[in-house]
Amino acid sequence: MIFDVKNLAMSPRLLPVSFTVEAGEIVHLIGPNGSGKSTAISMLSGLFAGDGDVQFLGKSIDDYDLHFLARLRCYLAQQDRPAFAVGVYHYLSLALSALGELDADRVQAALDEVCQALNIADKLTRSIQQLSGGEWQRVRLAAACLQVWPSLNPDAKLLLLDEPAAALDIGQEAAMYKLIRMMAEKGISVVMANHDLNRSLREADKVLLLNNGSCVAKGKPEEVMTVERLEQIFVTRVQRIEHGGKSCLLFTD
Repeated sequence: MIFDVKNLAMSPRLLPVSFTVEAGEIVHLIGPNGSGKSTAISMLSGLFAGDGDVQFLGKSIDDYDLHFLARLRCYLAQQDRPAFAVGVYHYLSLALSALGELDADRVQAALDEVCQALNIADKLTRSIQQLSGGEWQRVRLAAACLQVWPSLNPDAKLLLLDEPAAALDIGQEAAMYKLIRMMAEKGISVVMANHDLNRSLREADKVLLLNNGSCVAKGKPEEVMTVERLEQIFVTRVQRIEHGGKSCLLFTD
């Protein structure tokens, strides 16, 4: 087990919630703006104190030092851009700084795979200040994945993502979800805040539905994301249809 979380809370933004995360599991936190998703993700990172007991790999997350945490997990907060200018390749290299000396061939192989997956190989020589919002978000995602890439960091267990699809178009979003699934298949657990409910329905192994700081339901997406529950939480009409053998949600108001 990666996480055993009991009564995680930061009043009034997040009321007590308990859940577990298994190795290689993709967990989506969903809910309206202000429901507590970002608060929960930030507390799981070990960077922000709150109430409750977060057991990470069988040990309280409060007992880890930040340097060692950087080897075990990566936390990608909502989009921000440094004030300084640095090249994309250099920025990606900084993501590996906590890992010590690395084999150059392995680094290049991982870099090639991640950059190809996110279609940013042609951005490596540019400054991060010259990137569009969507390009910058993909660079940030690439850096996060490299930090916990198993061939570079065998200690890595977890990727925490706070609304990683922000600023991405539909093609870039599809590439991101494909990469996230690839990470999970490598044994990395992924916990992410998400607004695309159809993606959560199809891509998540487990869903936590939050509203006004409370956990309304948790479990498998098809069990949690019922039409009645979504209509109540998001205050809009919802239809659930089958298309191509998959369930889809339609929002009609």
